[in-house]
Amino acid sequence: MTRVSLHTIGCKLNFAETSAMGKQFLERGFQVVPWGEPADVVVLNTCTVTERADRECRQLIRRALRGGGRRDEAAGQGEPYVIVTGCYAQLRPEEIASIRGVDLVLGTTEKSDLFSYVAGFRKEGGPKIHITDPGTLDRFGPAFTTEAGGRTRAFLKIQDGCDYTCSFCTIPLARGASRSQAVDLCVAQAADLVERGYREIVLTGVNVGDYGRKSGENLLDLLKELVRVEGLARIRISSIEPNLLIRPLIEFVAAEPVMCKHFHIPLQSGSDAILRAMRRRYQTHAYRDLLHLVRSILPEAGIGVDVIVGFPGETDRDFAGTHAFLQELPLSYLHVFTYSERPQTPASSMGSPVPPQTRHRRNAILRSLSREKRRAFITSMLGRAVPVLMEGECENGLRLGFTDNYIRVGVPADSAEQNTLLPVRLEEVAGEVCLGSVAGEAQ
Repeated sequence: MTRVSLHTIGCKLNFAETSAMGKQFLERGFQVVPWGEPADVVVLNTCTVTERADRECRQLIRRALRGGGRRDEAAGQGEPYVIVTGCYAQLRPEEIASIRGVDLVLGTTEKSDLFSYVAGFRKEGGPKIHITDPGTLDRFGPAFTTEAGGRTRAFLKIQDGCDYTCSFCTIPLARGASRSQAVDLCVAQAADLVERGYREIVLTGVNVGDYGRKSGENLLDLLKELVRVEGLARIRISSIEPNLLIRPLIEFVAAEPVMCKHFHIPLQSGSDAILRAMRRRYQTHAYRDLLHLVRSILPEAGIGVDVIVGFPGETDRDFAGTHAFLQELPLSYLHVFTYSERPQTPASSMGSPVPPQTRHRRNAILRSLSREKRRAFITSMLGRAVPVLMEGECENGLRLGFTDNYIRVGVPADSAEQNTLLPVRLEEVAGEVCLGSVAGEAQ
């Protein structure tokens, strides 16, 4: 049986699409093996949000060729057939093709029909490139986690592309305009995932809150249908832009037991001047009001925030304002990104770049604040018994899982089975994990 190894860099949407590629291989009789094990074919699904992501892609390609994904040399086989796809491949195909050993470079839309571009997986001495012009990226490639992903939580792709023009972002160039999958298809895929044993579905996309806008549907329409899927225990929204998180949506999440009480809401900066330079669609007063609205309707909601440090022109005063703004917000954790110049973006040609060492120092300060916020949020939940969806992962004798408001919980591994929804009493904060004990029967 021909072996294939797939690896993902980047977002939940990329994970869903990697799983969809895995399904293409499984349907054709391939054996999917973990990344790093000997394989005949290796597939790397790339990200290009930062220069670090680009660098990691190049390193992984070279590692696979050096031996991380090498075929069985005892059987006289050589290097694996290497396929690189995703956002980095879409934007910089020639750069990837120049890496010795790469055989096929596919863009973001081509990955959904991979076998149309390759037949025998024979290394032929030079790479082939298949990239759709970004201005014509309008096809929606369905993607959702299947058995190739092996997860308790499934990622379901409902939307792709973006019509926003944030000055730092390459995603519209890599994925094209915003487009969505029809409600009935999303519901059918969700039902299929439940049949496969998944308990939680995470709705993914580039701009999930923009779902259905061009077809007269919207995210709330979709949620109203998904909560009716029999056997589905949880629905989680992966991330949503603050200008698209409207009160009726928050109230629906609050009212429906199936909906996870968790929002991940990108901020990017606590400086209005920087937000304008970033071309974001809100100012800090609106963002503050939104988070307090969420807390007023859902007092125990988990609220995650994206923030970028070191954007061009960000002064010490701007950063101090961002830090103070984040301190006062009722948030649960931060995802902190160090600004990275991205080719073909307006921000890359802006003046007043922030020195790299200053960017890294600011990143460390906000990561420290994130730890404080996370600890305070978990502490506020101690003593309560809450449902936790147990996953397969175990660490140091603990089985790990998540509450619906996104607290990572660990219980003694022998007291819980994978893919069970258990009431757990939250007892102690241990870093970014809350230790607990099972307080009842599985649901």
